[in-house]
Amino acid sequence: MNKRRFLQASAALAAALSFGTAVQAQTPIRLQLDWRFEGPSALFLHTAAQGYFREAGLNVTIDSGNGSGATVTRVASGTYDMGFADMAALMEFHANNPDAPNKPVAVMMVYNNTPAAVLALKRSGIRTPADLSGKRLGAPVFDADRKAFPIFERANNVSGVTWTSMDPPLRETLLVRGDIDAITGFSFTSLLNLEARGVKTEDIVIMPYADFGVKLYGNAIIVSPRLIQENPAAITAFLTAFARGAKEVMANPTAGIESVRARDGIINVPLETRRLQMAIDAVVASPDARREGFGRVDMARLNLMASQVSDAFGTQTRVNAANVWNGSMLPPAAQLDILPLARR
Repeated sequence: MNKRRFLQASAALAAALSFGTAVQAQTPIRLQLDWRFEGPSALFLHTAAQGYFREAGLNVTIDSGNGSGATVTRVASGTYDMGFADMAALMEFHANNPDAPNKPVAVMMVYNNTPAAVLALKRSGIRTPADLSGKRLGAPVFDADRKAFPIFERANNVSGVTWTSMDPPLRETLLVRGDIDAITGFSFTSLLNLEARGVKTEDIVIMPYADFGVKLYGNAIIVSPRLIQENPAAITAFLTAFARGAKEVMANPTAGIESVRARDGIINVPLETRRLQMAIDAVVASPDARREGFGRVDMARLNLMASQVSDAFGTQTRVNAANVWNGSMLPPAAQLDILPLARR
């Protein structure tokens, strides 16, 4: 081999070794969302698409989900390292599986308020929570919003409600048909589903739990205790990158939704952009989030939620709030200052 070829071969070998080292430096993270790829998933998908996870030394795989309960279970099983799930579902898992060896822990609050709401049509005569007494409500039997309804019920002196169970796609259909008087569901999901079934926005009554005395937290980023033990730095790197991407999405939801379309090319872009903006306004950049700070929780409020979930969900053991939350890996406050200016 002549000198020139030797140098070329040496350079190629060095490049290959360098590439291999770079790949090895990328910590793999498997993340499952709570639901399919819709507007709010832009908070994660945009961060990945912009390369912010990769710049943080992470190789993040993001999969859609089919409910918070399933996401919690899959993180607990080790199938996923991290997840995006409802705090009430996480609490329920902890309390019903006290001996589970790998109970996930929430490390960043994203939905400071639960998106849960009661929705009705004005033609039913329902206008306020008091009007729900004696009415027929509907939701899937496993629905977290339905499970949490006793908290809403007690806060608003509602009584005599009867329930109809159905598969999730039929929830809004049965309401439109008049088979039930009201439903529970995510405000920004059920509202748009009702509109898609021909109901005008002005004909829909929405009673968000958060506006009627129920200050439950919503979805949080959850992680496996194994990952906390083995690589807490990777969790901080993930949360820092996520905050960076989420800030951009909240500043420009229209641009953020492009990352969702890249993962699901058949989404309705205007509808999902609207869903994303509604989620930002209602639960991500809510007044409570501005007061407590993005990503954080108020432990007094979390303790109250733990007690309420224990009662409403009828858990096997009482929920211990200290066991479901670990804020020690959050990035510094300056990097969590990401909420947009309040809309007037």
